[in-house]
Amino acid sequence: MSDASPPKRRKGINWAPYLLILPTLIYLLLFFGYPMVRGLLLAVQDEGARLAVLSDAERSSPTSGTLPRGTSVEILNRQANAIDPADLGQTNMVTETWYFIQAQDASGQAVEGWTPETRIRVREQDEEGRPVAGTVRSVISSTADPLTSVYAEPDGGSEIIARLEARSEVQISDQSTLEIWYQIRGEENGQVVEGWAPSRYIQTLGDGSTGRIARGNLAQFTTIYIRRMINDRFFWPALTTTALLTVLIIPAQFVLAIIMALVIQANPKFNSIFLYIFSIALGISDLAAGILWYSIFTQSGYLNSILQGLGLIERPITYLSAGSRHWIILAIWLAEVWRATSLVMVIVVAGMQAISREVLEAAEVFGANLWQRIRHIILPLLRPSLQVALILRTILALQVFAVVIALSGGDVVTVLANETYRQYYDLRNFNVAAAYASFILLLSMITSVFYLRAVRYQEETTA
Repeated sequence: MSDASPPKRRKGINWAPYLLILPTLIYLLLFFGYPMVRGLLLAVQDEGARLAVLSDAERSSPTSGTLPRGTSVEILNRQANAIDPADLGQTNMVTETWYFIQAQDASGQAVEGWTPETRIRVREQDEEGRPVAGTVRSVISSTADPLTSVYAEPDGGSEIIARLEARSEVQISDQSTLEIWYQIRGEENGQVVEGWAPSRYIQTLGDGSTGRIARGNLAQFTTIYIRRMINDRFFWPALTTTALLTVLIIPAQFVLAIIMALVIQANPKFNSIFLYIFSIALGISDLAAGILWYSIFTQSGYLNSILQGLGLIERPITYLSAGSRHWIILAIWLAEVWRATSLVMVIVVAGMQAISREVLEAAEVFGANLWQRIRHIILPLLRPSLQVALILRTILALQVFAVVIALSGGDVVTVLANETYRQYYDLRNFNVAAAYASFILLLSMITSVFYLRAVRYQEETTA
């Protein structure tokens, strides 16, 4: 018998994990990756910064050069071209309408062809408002040609197939709307660029022989929107307030969350009631929390009513006003701590469930007090949970918005998220708003990386 072992079968690839994760990847690409990339591009890309000038008055013709937006140009010629249906509704588009007509010339011969709308007076329309009959307009100027030309195509440069006298009756069977293209000549850095461009990009001046590029069809990288954001008079106050609130909110929340988690971990009587009470704020939205605390701090709110009822003050104190910015920040801090501490508490409680009671009991037997158990056992074993909670809570602190709006209106005290909203909705500066949003994203990513590096648990540090 042969001692040769049978050949090993090649192990196939297990595609099941990849198929299971595929829907998640598609979701992240569509609803996270794509919007994030578009937002970043909006912040650093100047849409319409340059205009591509074509060598011929056709969309498929090659580019003869590009000119920046705002360049003064000479208008050398013009031509009407068919409009792509996808381009209908474009602003600043100069158009011509042509009618396809049937008529008889002065000799009685039948004529069919195209004539500009300006040369036909419409006399009849169908039920949908489309012209069906009319007459040729008279020429008022004594120096102009009294006859109206009929063209083979809806283009003044095409072949003239007939000429009609004024007041000739015509039947209109079709119409075509064309966009005017301009042949332009411009200069950039001493280099002359000449070619054709659609009218939607050109603003004509004076008698129509000169103009300027109103907008382009090419984008280019720019830092102008980032500079506008930094030079915005609200940027530094918003950044300072956001950083201050982050520094004030997160430590207080983590201390309270750990205390709340220790209370639940101690398993006192009515333990579940404590958990429910601590978790009440989870069901309240940011705006609702802001309105609730506004009702506490307003001049006729609960705080003034209680203090007056106890005889501690004679008249209501104005907490939320332009002259009491420190009270507004305190109110925002209290509202955020009250609203989101329960979120951190839930994460900490979940982490504590993984800590063995035998370990804690052994430490207690060896004489470790509560503080020693927290410092040397609980906190080191809670690092994975604290890492997640720190990242999540810092990101939410950088995005604080509704509470600030409810308590200050967004004017006396402002934050980065509020300035993003102001630029987008009030000022309609979409690119600057994208710069603010990208800046918040950058801060979130930096803090996340910092927490991932700084708050590492034992397995990571020994790997």
